[in-house]
Amino acid sequence: MESRIEVVEGDITRLGVDVLVNAANESLLGGGGVDGAIHRAAGPGLLSHCRTLGGCQTGQAKLTPGFNLSAGWIVHTVGPVWHGGNQGEAQLLQSCYHTVFECVQGLEIESIAFPAISCGVYGYPAQQAVQIAVDTVRTQLAVEWQQAQPLRVLFCCFDAPMAVFYRQALGIKETTG
Repeated sequence: MESRIEVVEGDITRLGVDVLVNAANESLLGGGGVDGAIHRAAGPGLLSHCRTLGGCQTGQAKLTPGFNLSAGWIVHTVGPVWHGGNQGEAQLLQSCYHTVFECVQGLEIESIAFPAISCGVYGYPAQQAVQIAVDTVRTQLAVEWQQAQPLRVLFCCFDAPMAVFYRQALGIKETTG
């Protein structure tokens, strides 16, 4: 049975998945966008726990419990800030997705939700970031996902235009109403 990749629109903190991926900053102590929403929804226990982790480098990831979220786990990953594309941004973004999978390897999970890492205030061009996300996740699922059960991967988009980019990258045909 193969893993599934889906695109959803909405609030990532409300998804019924086993793992949420947080587009965090290097401090791991909360911020704006997805990071702030996850910290608010998870409650003060997350901030207390993150204070013990010593931050996280760009392109890396760290695992925490989900606290007040329905997800049992949060993987915090720090995406690159866009500086024009010539400072290793693509490799760092690929590393974010790779290290997320390293963090959850061995956990008994069936689902994971990713936000659009680096596409907010970090300024990564959305279509480029989405293609890296889709390609890297597909590779991780095909080559390195070593679990008995398949994994349901959701790319959670805050708005419709971002969802269109993911559907295009995945080859999902748009339906009209």
